[in-house]
Amino acid sequence: MGAFTAEVYQNEYLPPGGTDVHAVVTVTSTGRPDSPHGLASRAGTPPWDGTPPSDGSPRPELVEVLLLDCSGSMANPPEKIAQARRATCAAIDCLPDGVWFAIVRGTGAASMIYPDGPRVVAATPATREQARRAVNQMEPHGGTAIGRWLDLARALTGTRPQAVAHALLLTDGQNGELATDLAAAVAASRGRFQCDCRGIGIDWHVDELRLIATDLLGTVDAIGSPDELVADFTSVIATATSRATDRVALRVWTPRGAKVGFLREVSPTLRDLKVEATTSDDHNVDYLTGAWGTESRDYHLNIRVPARPVGTEALAARVSLVIDGRETSQTLVRAVWTDDETRSTRVSAAVAHYTGQAELTASVLRGLEARQSGDEATATLLLGRGAQLALASGNEDTYRLLQKVVHIDNATTGTVRLKKNVKKIDEMVLDTRSTRTLRVNR
Repeated sequence: MGAFTAEVYQNEYLPPGGTDVHAVVTVTSTGRPDSPHGLASRAGTPPWDGTPPSDGSPRPELVEVLLLDCSGSMANPPEKIAQARRATCAAIDCLPDGVWFAIVRGTGAASMIYPDGPRVVAATPATREQARRAVNQMEPHGGTAIGRWLDLARALTGTRPQAVAHALLLTDGQNGELATDLAAAVAASRGRFQCDCRGIGIDWHVDELRLIATDLLGTVDAIGSPDELVADFTSVIATATSRATDRVALRVWTPRGAKVGFLREVSPTLRDLKVEATTSDDHNVDYLTGAWGTESRDYHLNIRVPARPVGTEALAARVSLVIDGRETSQTLVRAVWTDDETRSTRVSAAVAHYTGQAELTASVLRGLEARQSGDEATATLLLGRGAQLALASGNEDTYRLLQKVVHIDNATTGTVRLKKNVKKIDEMVLDTRSTRTLRVNR
């Protein structure tokens, strides 16, 4: 049995003339294939410190790059740079022995904080101590050119091409480069490493970090207070260093005349996978899913098929898991045309839930955009709909964040009033976390 499994949840019945098939595909990783506990190391090397892991399985090769904003604005207030140093040192302490790592000074250029040249070093007690000393000496100055930081991260991770590579990016200001320069750096980094992005303070742009995180299959979040950095950094590093492979794709096969409408990750976050799609032939499209540890994710798949006569049963799609280029388990998405309305109008509970979560995210994002542009009527309507959906689905985290931006008079009907004096950071936190979804109860 492989370490990855896939299951499909759908209502396969379509009404006469129906063409849209929806399904939720749940993918679960239970460990490391080719060993008793999961994925074998792609590098095929023994553990770097010579000591086998406690579970007896090989370790994957990992690279971690910390991209730290050291621009002049990080000195105002001084607590920002102080907490950034503290959080970075805590992240260094979280690195298991043998993980390759580097720390980048991000300003109007990109340079090395540790080690002393453009390379990565293996984590040991000695290298972690050296890195902490270097971090505690960093001082803020200069501007912000995030694309150059990503370029250096790509070069550093490229020195270990077989490794599962990850970067953690922290900034407190908007990018000083042309938008095209940042977009080019992001495009060049796709498939090379994943990147989790964090913004501190209120002077950075959510859209810039969301572009990076979305295209590089990471997360974006707003850090409300500098003293939250330590916990956040250690959590991100713990997750990144628990991953065993980053060469996992969902391969969607469709028959002649059918095509993929969309494929999006819907749990634990909402993310459209079309950016990472590659077409291998007329029937197969591969969607990269990023690095995996022991976890489970849900994907919402929409297939558009030609209408067939009532009573016809057809294969709408075949979804396979592709690991390191090797196709493993697969599951089927079906379409059956019927004139029985009790069958064709029934909606899969999983599909309905994630359709609602997608609408919740869209309502919040569009509502915040309307609020910022001064369109209070539209903002009230959309954020009210967001409150209604959050309550109905049980998404308590989003509901709680909405309460900081609107007065919720009646969540059941979506009746809200915009708050007059909203902290900018509360808007930014709601914005960044609006893509976090509540998982469907099975």
